[in-house]
Amino acid sequence: MIPVTVSPVRIEAFLDPRLSRWMWLVKWFLAIPHYIVLFFLWIAFFFVTVFAFFAILFTGRYPRSLFDFNVGVMRWNWRVAYYAHAALGTDRYPPFTLAEVTDYPAHFDVAYPERLSRGLVLVKWWLLAIPQYIVVGMFVGDWGWGWGGADRWHGGGLVYFLSFVAVIILAFTGRYPVHLFDFLLGLARWVARVAAYASLMTDAYPPFRLDMGAQDAPPPDARTPAGGSGQP
Repeated sequence: MIPVTVSPVRIEAFLDPRLSRWMWLVKWFLAIPHYIVLFFLWIAFFFVTVFAFFAILFTGRYPRSLFDFNVGVMRWNWRVAYYAHAALGTDRYPPFTLAEVTDYPAHFDVAYPERLSRGLVLVKWWLLAIPQYIVVGMFVGDWGWGWGGADRWHGGGLVYFLSFVAVIILAFTGRYPVHLFDFLLGLARWVARVAAYASLMTDAYPPFRLDMGAQDAPPPDARTPAGGSGQP
C-alpha cells in the first residue's frame, strides 16, 4: 500500500449542527466589513510575498514574522469564505483577527519550513504550478476566492455551485447534506494547498487528490504551529 504524504497545509471546518435555513441569504452582506479588511490584507500579502521571494532566494529561509502574517491572512480569508460563500457551514460570525481562534469552526494553518529551496522559488509559483492553476480554476472560477493573491470572490466555479446546492437543500429540508459538505472541504483543501505552494510557503508540491472530510491530517512539523495556532 502506497503511503499518503501528509501536507504541511492544514485546513479544517466543522458543520454547525443547527444551521439556519435562510441566514445564508444575507451572510454575504453581513461579511462586507470583512471583505473591506481583506482587500487591504491581500495587498499587504502580495508585498510580503515579494519580499519573502528575495529572502528565500538569498537566504533559503522565509522570515518567520512574515510567514506568520501571510498564514494569518489566509486563515482570516478561510473563515470568511467558510461563513459567507464557500460551504456556508456555520452561522457564527467570523472574528476579526489573524490569529487562530480555537473555538471557531473553521481552521487554517501551515507548518513553518526551516529551509526552502532557492532554486524552486524561481519556478514553483508559475511554471510548476500551472497544472494546479488549471484544476483550481475549475474549482473556484476565474482564479478567484482570495487564494494565491486574488483579493475578492469571483464565483462561477464548482465550489460556488455546490455551496449553493447545499444551502438550497438546507432551506427545503432543514439539513445540510453531509456528503456534499465533505466533498466541499476536499475542494477547499486542494485550493489551500495550491495557494500555500504558489505563495512560496512550502516546497511540498500539492497532491492531485481530494482529501475529503471535516478534519485534516496534522502537518508533519507541528512543533510550533504558524502564528501561534492550535488544534481545534
